[in-house]
Amino acid sequence: MNTQCKTKIYCILLLISLVMVLGGGLLAYLIQTVGGTVEVRDVRWMGTNGTMMSGLLYIPKGVTAENPAPGIVAIHGYINSRETQSGFAIEYARRGYVVLASDQTGHGYSDPPAFANGFGGPDALVFLRSLDIVDKDNIGISGHSMGGWASVAQAMVLPDGYKAMVLAGSSTGTYGVADGTAEFPRNLGLVFSRYDEFSMLMWGSPVAADIVNTDKLKTLFGTTETVQVEKLYGSIEAGTARMLYMPNNNHPGDHILTKPIGMAVDWFSRTLEGGKDIPVNNQIWYWKEIGTLIALLGMVLFLFPMGGLLLQTRYFGVLAEEMPERKSATGIGWWIATILGIAIPPLTYFKAMHVTDAPFSASALLPQNITTGVVTWALVNTGIFLVLFTIWHFAFNKKAGGTCESYGVAWKGKPDWAKIGKSFLLAFAVVFGAYILLALSDFLFKTDFRFYVMAVKLLSPLQARIALVYAIPLLAFFLMSGVLLNGQLRLARKDGRDVSLGTAMLVNVAQMILGFIILLVVQYIPLYAGGTLANAAEPLFTIVAYQYLPLLTIAALVSTFFFRKTGRVYVGAFLNAMLIAWIIVAGTAIHFPF
Repeated sequence: MNTQCKTKIYCILLLISLVMVLGGGLLAYLIQTVGGTVEVRDVRWMGTNGTMMSGLLYIPKGVTAENPAPGIVAIHGYINSRETQSGFAIEYARRGYVVLASDQTGHGYSDPPAFANGFGGPDALVFLRSLDIVDKDNIGISGHSMGGWASVAQAMVLPDGYKAMVLAGSSTGTYGVADGTAEFPRNLGLVFSRYDEFSMLMWGSPVAADIVNTDKLKTLFGTTETVQVEKLYGSIEAGTARMLYMPNNNHPGDHILTKPIGMAVDWFSRTLEGGKDIPVNNQIWYWKEIGTLIALLGMVLFLFPMGGLLLQTRYFGVLAEEMPERKSATGIGWWIATILGIAIPPLTYFKAMHVTDAPFSASALLPQNITTGVVTWALVNTGIFLVLFTIWHFAFNKKAGGTCESYGVAWKGKPDWAKIGKSFLLAFAVVFGAYILLALSDFLFKTDFRFYVMAVKLLSPLQARIALVYAIPLLAFFLMSGVLLNGQLRLARKDGRDVSLGTAMLVNVAQMILGFIILLVVQYIPLYAGGTLANAAEPLFTIVAYQYLPLLTIAALVSTFFFRKTGRVYVGAFLNAMLIAWIIVAGTAIHFPF
């Protein structure tokens, strides 16, 4: 394919990516604002001990100080952010409620550390109550997972500051918040899925469906009998009402499915006054999720034509070289290496993720426990695969002519530092371009790029500094994986030619994510069969593993594409390290008290 044809294709793909980003963002904006009838504000306020808090404030049209509306605080779960609650927030706002979707402390753009000040819950309620547009006699508080504990903390600090509460996938009496009684919290709707992974932590029941028989839940509902699903207990007028909802989903499904969101809406329609009478099954929020998904895919697509076009410039064109002669594993050796590459990452996963349990803890250098776990996993696998690759090279491939050049790490037998430097600059330019797209979406639409558990958010100055540190060990991992995918495991056709770019991308994606797919399948089969996760002690990191699928998919695509275009692993490794560090750091919690 000649240069002119490549340029035309890259320009078309670049245009498509921009249309996807802007079109998806516009769709998300129209749904988030309910066709322009709800104003969405990015708000900041000073909380306890000078903690700067962050949230999105949804204000329905016509709500003023003279015409106040009922209000709801909506708080996300652990290692999420305010946008995760958008499904709930949109449906609440559609029904006339002023909604504050708040970042917990140490999450999103709220000051660290995580878990501080009642998870940031009381500060959110104080802020909502300070608004003259809110009817202070009709305030609801809701939270998912750890956000539910933040909700209980709100009720502890301001027992008369709310009228009703929804706990989704959460509980009372966990992680330091008060135990529930027949009177506390006030007017509680509990949405707890039949397949929730955290039922033991929340309610002391290994099987989620069996929480109805726990003493903890019976005490909360003021009964000695099995708690009945969707039966009203107590009195709304007296503030002692309780109702258990049990949708057929798992823990992270609470904020991505219509049933649990509808159940939360139903409870507030019963317990708060002043909302619009819109049926609970009349929901539109998922179109916002589709919009941000389209924008997310557009951003990922953008990486490839942008990089391809830059490689056609005079400055970066020196990097555009043919792939080196293939000296990859073949036959049974290829299959053994592939199986090891698929099996080892999930086998090391849970152990590595617990690195911050003891003796290590969050520090100024490594302030995010989850990210530190991810980086530890990456370094462990880098070390293991470096040893295995070295053994393979000296035992087999060196005799066949395998060299650093054939593995994509050298030029004429040695590193070319000028080209490595340009590889870094090229990767930075592509990632910076993607970041500008996100900033544009935030400016125009007040939306980010996300779907389900995968989110790409703008970095705060503190998060940017943190990402720089975590990117360094991630670079080692992506250099090693680039060598494995494009050096040791590089595929060929029967006639000896390299397989097509599309085939190589698909095969490399499979090699990167298949192990985690198997891990998740093994974990969830017994849960959905009516039991627990196969490893019931790992609900949190099982859910964290969801993110490995899209992140490793993107990494494999980037690594393969840029190896094909440059013949070396550096551009792909630099780009992946920057991009993945950005995504993970912006989307998880900071545990160190800066």
